Order: sequence, then C-alpha cells, then structure tokens
Amino acid sequence: MKLRKLLGLLLALALTAAACGSDSEADSAADAGSDDAAQDGGSSAGLDIDAILSADLDNCAETPTGDPIKVGMAMDFSEVVGFVDIPGSDLVPFVAEKANCAGGVNGSPVEVRVAEVGADASLAAQELLDWGAHFLVGPPFADFALPILQTTDGKVPMFVAASTEPTLADASINSYLVTFDDFGMSSAAAEWALEQGKTRAILFTEGEGVPYTGVNPDAFAAAFTAGGGEVVSTQTYVWGADTDFSAQVNEVADLADGTEVVFSAMLGFQLTALRGQLEGQGLNDLLYMGTDALDATGIQAEENNEGIAHTPHTSIAAGDRIDTLLSDYETAKGEALDSRGFMALYVDSMFLGIQGILDCGCTEPADIGSAVAEISGFQGLSGEITYAGTNGIPDKAVPINQITDGEDVLVATID
Repeated sequence: MKLRKLLGLLLALALTAAACGSDSEADSAADAGSDDAAQDGGSSAGLDIDAILSADLDNCAETPTGDPIKVGMAMDFSEVVGFVDIPGSDLVPFVAEKANCAGGVNGSPVEVRVAEVGADASLAAQELLDWGAHFLVGPPFADFALPILQTTDGKVPMFVAASTEPTLADASINSYLVTFDDFGMSSAAAEWALEQGKTRAILFTEGEGVPYTGVNPDAFAAAFTAGGGEVVSTQTYVWGADTDFSAQVNEVADLADGTEVVFSAMLGFQLTALRGQLEGQGLNDLLYMGTDALDATGIQAEENNEGIAHTPHTSIAAGDRIDTLLSDYETAKGEALDSRGFMALYVDSMFLGIQGILDCGCTEPADIGSAVAEISGFQGLSGEITYAGTNGIPDKAVPINQITDGEDVLVATID
C-alpha cells in the first residue's frame, strides 16, 4: 500500500483497541484430508503442534541437541506496520521456546532470529541468510517484501505472514501468503451478503484496481453481481483520512431504499463515521461490511458498531488453541499481545517452514521451498493450509464475524 495509506492506518490504531480474531480450526479439521490429522486436533504428520502448544516451560523435556532449525524473521517495526510485526516477532520466539521445551523437532532445537527491516529490507534479509536461516517470515507490504524477495533470489522460502496482497504470492520464487488474499476475502463477504438476502450494494472505493482499497471493492462487486446482486452506487473516498462523507451521503440518500449492503475496505473509525452520517439521513437499516482492516483497527471497540460485519483472519473463542496460546504468552511474559487476530498467521509461518523441512528431510532452503510448494491439508492455528496446486495463495475458508449484542461473534465460515 502507498505510504499515505499506511499513515492513515497509524492514525486509526492510535484511536482504537487492538483487534480480536477467531479460530475455525474445528471446521478445518473436519475437512482435513487425513483422518489422523482431524482426530489429533490439527497436528500434521511429523509436526505435533498440540504437543508444542501444551509444553510447560517450567517442566521441560531433555534439551534437544540436534542441528538447529533456523527461522529468520525480517520484520517491519515502523509505526505503520509494527502493530502486527512487533507482536508477531514476540510470539514466534515464544512458540520456539515451547517447541524446544517439548524436546525440539525430531531432536533439533528451533532458533529464531529477528531482523528489523528499517530503511533497508535487503540488508536485513541478507543478515538472516548469512546467519543460515532455512526460511523467512516477511513483512506484510510490498515496499519491504519485494526487496527481500530480490535478495533471496527465489531460493529461500518466505511466508508473508499478515498480507492479503495477491501480487506477493508466487510459488515459483518461494513466496507464500499464509492467509486468503483480497479476492478471496471480499468474494466471501459478497457471498455472505447475498445469503442475508441483500440484492443491492453501495461501494466505497479509492478507485478501480487500487491495491487493497480498490481491489477489495472490485472483488466484492464481481462476486455480488455474479450472484445476482446489483451495485447501485460506487462512491470514492480517501482511505485513512476521510471522516466527512457529506457529499457521498447526499448522493446515496437520493437512490438508496434502505435495504442495501455498504461495503468498503475502510478503517474502523471511518466506517462508523460514515454510518452515523447515513443514519442522519434516515438510512437506519443498512448492512455494513468491511475487510480485515476493521479487525486491525479495532471495530470491536468503536461506538455505533452493532451489526457491522467483517472478515478477520481467525475467529478466536475462549479456550481454543489461539486463545490458550496467547494467554500462555501473557502469563509467561507479563503482558498481552496486540493484534490478536493476526498472531496465528505468524506462528503458522514458522510451522509451515518446519513442515517443509520434515517433508523433504533436507536443510537446503531451495529444497525446503520445493517441499513447501507441495504441502496439502496442513492443520495450522489459522485453519487448513494447502499450497499444492496453487501459486502460493492457500485456498482458505474465510470467517465472517459480526458485532452482535456488543460482542464480536463468528456468524459464518465461507469456504
């Protein structure tokens, strides 16, 4: 995304609470290609995720002594991306501690090194490669991810943990998303809106084809119209900046009949501002939907958020694997992590790289990458992940959460 957009995200984060997410591994396990994987709660062959997560750091197994598995994290700690990369780079080493406490992976310890990309992502990546990283976990935006990919020269797998940017996925150069992309996310939102009986849509966009803020509305419109719906109005706005929508609201009020779904990739505080202005025109029964930006910018804590639906990466329930892991971290480290809904993506990035090592029985990064490209039915914390037959974008189920009676509730999972 453009720097102006990212600065807008910073403003939102300063005003809102960190996002909460949700977990749908129960559904994923039911769909798993392996009965064993479903029965053991999501462990993939050779990698016992549940054993790692349940390790008691006060009562560890014998210290693993094999050659270490080296996980490199090239992270963006800036004010515009640090809201996910900072807690992600705190949680992954903690999970590595747990893995080592459980005896390591096939007797090998897991080591994690974090390099801040700063002003030179290539330099940070090279530092990790010189250290001997077997694979990388990368930052979510192209500004830094692309220079890292140039440095790896397609020979080292990189998991772009928190990104939905489809252009960052390319299995031929070992670049992988860990979650659905913009098209999958917004198409699922359109499908759910149609299931709610919505046949008319109002879109807010920064322009056709604009990364994220335009691509998501484009994808929603395509799926919505393909399903028999009609886009009755398309309005433009400035992402992360606009809160006065009076001109757009006046246009919408002239044509809306009150049955529409309003979709955008807006930030939380922008969407609630828009809603208030539309309600001021008597449009009180519109359905409001958004993307993972709402989860990232704390729609759960916004005023006038009742009924707003969004597409988080995970839908966390009390006592599930993600919630338990985050609680364990808070107990061990004395502080809670922000951006809870994104954290499973970072952990899964490490698990996927390790699974590639186990599958190929190798340590050469290029060979690990070849194994990652064939992963199928991996039961991660964030759901089932398959790369085989894809270009690096897993065909993951999309959770739909909705603010219901003040709570952020999972209301559907769209395959």
